[in-house]
Amino acid sequence: MKTLFCFSIIAFCFFGSVSAQDKLPGIRKVKDVIIYKDSLFYSAFPSVVKRPNGEILVAFRRAPERRLFGEQGIAHTDPNSYMVMVRSRNAENWTKEPDLIFAYPFGGSQDPCLLQLKDETLICTSYTWSPICPNADSILNRKISLINSKKNYSPVFTFLGGYLVRSTNGGKKWQGPFYPPHVPADIQVDVWGKPLPAYNRGALCEGKNGKLFWAVAAKDADSPSKTSVYLMISENKGLTWDYSCPVAVDEKISFNETSIYETPKGDLVAFLRTANMPDQLSCIARSTDGGKSFQWQSMGFYGYPLHALMLPDRRVLLTYGYRNTPYGIRARILNPECTDFETAQEFIIRDDGGSGDLGYSWSTMLDKNRALVVYYFNHDNGTRYIAGTILEIN
Repeated sequence: MKTLFCFSIIAFCFFGSVSAQDKLPGIRKVKDVIIYKDSLFYSAFPSVVKRPNGEILVAFRRAPERRLFGEQGIAHTDPNSYMVMVRSRNAENWTKEPDLIFAYPFGGSQDPCLLQLKDETLICTSYTWSPICPNADSILNRKISLINSKKNYSPVFTFLGGYLVRSTNGGKKWQGPFYPPHVPADIQVDVWGKPLPAYNRGALCEGKNGKLFWAVAAKDADSPSKTSVYLMISENKGLTWDYSCPVAVDEKISFNETSIYETPKGDLVAFLRTANMPDQLSCIARSTDGGKSFQWQSMGFYGYPLHALMLPDRRVLLTYGYRNTPYGIRARILNPECTDFETAQEFIIRDDGGSGDLGYSWSTMLDKNRALVVYYFNHDNGTRYIAGTILEIN
């Protein structure tokens, strides 16, 4: 691991980064676009798909801009956050008022993650929190996960786990929620004392064999608190799920917010966000046996969460947020099997962000030469909004 880390730093110093004003072979920035922005709302955590009829759908989480209520800050937990979606035909002009995907009855929903299946079914995964009074601890007396308890501008929340909804008519109507099973290693329970259903933020994938693969997070240690990533598989288009195996587990390092991708050869590749990792480096895990086992390693660079998009020539556009200064969005183009992550040159899509509260990129092809990268963004720590960048890929 130490040898890999040192090699990665040397590789970074040698290859460096290319700004959006320069042209990296194979990629050129065309323009930035605003997808959804409203000063009344904190909009974040988007995902995107392009429908067979050419329509582009962007789902995101929307919540009130709490600073308008006199609060001193904003947080990712909110009892009034819910999943919404806007549409476009050209990636530049978007519906003004978003459509509601789902509002969870017991709390706020987070991070809608879209997957379009080969039969055109849409799946959207999410997870939820519910506000809870601090003095409820004495009556619950369970291992519930309390969030934001140290922030004086946020209420205390308890985590309720994950769920998904489905649409068979292009997102006009959604069925659900459907609840995945509990990950065996997860020590968390909900307010009713039941094990939490599986959850995560990140892209799922549909394999060549028709199975759906989902890399989910689980809190598997309490002291110190730590999460790891595990694989769930569905053989009936997301209606039910089965636990498969660990994706990335370590005694000290936390893994979460993972996107999973299938290569042309059939490997399953997971791109993992980390915590307690030296320099917050992102990691990659690979399965060569169809999701029965994984091996993980550092990728040697910083940036998270990550999303992988197969390009027309089977190369991979890997995008991620950059939450150190200069704040922004970055990308690399990997080979089809995603084995050159240490040497692939970094491309700076944007470096004009106003704080580290941005990113969560997701991409789709617009046509054979152009890709749309969506993410959330801010300037001068102002209104968080959904933005996009059109890239030309050659």
